[in-house]
Amino acid sequence: MLADRLNMSKSGLFAHFGSKEELEKAMLDEAAQRFMQQIWQPAMKAPRGRPRVEVLFREWLDWSLHNDDMPGGCLFVTLSAEYDDKPGPVRDHLAEMQSQWQATLARSAKIAMEEGHFRKDMDPKQFAYELQGIFLSLTYFRRLLRDTAAVERAETAFKSLLDRSAATH
Repeated sequence: MLADRLNMSKSGLFAHFGSKEELEKAMLDEAAQRFMQQIWQPAMKAPRGRPRVEVLFREWLDWSLHNDDMPGGCLFVTLSAEYDDKPGPVRDHLAEMQSQWQATLARSAKIAMEEGHFRKDMDPKQFAYELQGIFLSLTYFRRLLRDTAAVERAETAFKSLLDRSAATH
């Protein structure tokens, strides 16, 4: 499909990238750049702490629901399911990207702790794990099960995560 869109032969497309794996890694890099541009950059404009985490969630939700560039859904979720048991450079590249994203989410939670928005005894990695889980569940319920309440459930889960994480004054 990509070769057709670019008016290239399949062999010409692969020759440009050197291998199917290099093409897939380049596709991941492009998707990651778009993801960060649409989600992380707006979040960085929000005040530090909980407000930034809330913007991050909203932008991520919007990206998940309205990303016309990826009509098959979240590329990272799709490829995670496809490559989780396939050793090789594409899996390694994807795993590294997802590890970096988890670290970014955990760092955002830690900043919210430092700002006094989240409990001091909270585990930032657990927060990141649960936030990622909300989006994995959203994808599963929305795309596979066609659950019309999936977005509302994701929003409810996020509110619950925030409530459990909130510092008490």
